[in-house]
Amino acid sequence: MSTHPDDPHDGPPLLAGRYQLGTTLGRGGMADVYRATDRLLSRTVAVKVLRETAGDESDRARFVTEARTLAGLSHSGLVMILDAGFGQDTGTSTAPAGAAQGTSTDHPFLVMELVDGRTLAQAIAAGPLSLEEVASIGSKVADALAHVHAHGVVHRDVKPGNVLLGRGGQVKLADFGIARLLGDSARHTRTGHTIGTAAYLAPEQVSGQDVSGSADVYSLGLVLLEAVTGRIEYPGPPMEAAVARLNRPPRPPEDLPAPWRQLLADMTAMDPVQRPDAPQVAERLRDQRTEPIPVPDAPPHATRVLTDLTPPAAAAPEPAPRTSLIDRAGDSVARQPAVLADRLRALPPSQRGALAAIAALVLVLLLVALVGVNSGDDTADEGRGSTEIPKDTPSELRAPLEELHRAVHGGAE
Repeated sequence: MSTHPDDPHDGPPLLAGRYQLGTTLGRGGMADVYRATDRLLSRTVAVKVLRETAGDESDRARFVTEARTLAGLSHSGLVMILDAGFGQDTGTSTAPAGAAQGTSTDHPFLVMELVDGRTLAQAIAAGPLSLEEVASIGSKVADALAHVHAHGVVHRDVKPGNVLLGRGGQVKLADFGIARLLGDSARHTRTGHTIGTAAYLAPEQVSGQDVSGSADVYSLGLVLLEAVTGRIEYPGPPMEAAVARLNRPPRPPEDLPAPWRQLLADMTAMDPVQRPDAPQVAERLRDQRTEPIPVPDAPPHATRVLTDLTPPAAAAPEPAPRTSLIDRAGDSVARQPAVLADRLRALPPSQRGALAAIAALVLVLLLVALVGVNSGDDTADEGRGSTEIPKDTPSELRAPLEELHRAVHGGAE
């Protein structure tokens, strides 16, 4: 098999006389990525071939300068750049149709380490991730962004497809700085191109303003939100998806723990100045609570009422007036069924069970108390064995007790 670059049709394409291109790993809006073999060092690599050609010497010089910058970004959370260069069309789909051989068909390419595994996009396609997984992945991506930003590089295209999940919990951010390799932002604005993927653009990217590391933080916030929910926050055609974030902020689920909702809201603030930086995001993700959402505690008023039902040891056993319980508790008794019913209905179905059990117990105890007050008989078996509301329940208690009864016994859905 020939490996000479001037003989591209005898076997798989050979790029720059060294890299044997194999299967296509992915296609983006600006480049194609191939699994390749480095014939010089006998190793498997990933090669990204940009579709734009190096039109003139200034473009070539800019590419070399930026490639050197990216190659100097050594971090465990970044896909390592191994080589860069220019290659003529070798039978791949990278050359424009009808281009003359040996003229302007030099395509910039990057050689990178190959990460075996799947992308975060593929993981999300299988369903939402746990908070523990999202916190772990997000903190590692934020650490990588912190390193990139410290070197003056903005990623511009943080999305699930650019987060690679390798073996043993390895997380790497890919495709950083590609926009810089293709030229300055003014050039792309003039030609009508927006750098990045519409669903994850920051508002300042959509409106054509200056972009800083805050844009990457915003995009990461949308990525984390998608990982938690399993759905894209701003779906639809590119233009519709891009403009949507200018009309409304992202909506973290109400059943997320409050620290998570606050972090996602901070990361996706409309004003870039209001967003945390990447190191702060990484630290907050490491501090996030990842256990299931806690069930609200039973209201303290219920305990207070039950305490009132127990007579002091030294007190004379005198019959209590019929209204003494209500008088001592004030309107707190009347409030508690409504409070519990509201909390029960506010919870998602998966979280209602424990609170429903607490509410049922409170309902039974309140009814027992009412039967005792109304009958004056501490041994009334009928009151203890039933959750029906007594007919002679005081009017100020009947409505809230009926509401709680419905919430516990069939009105909670």
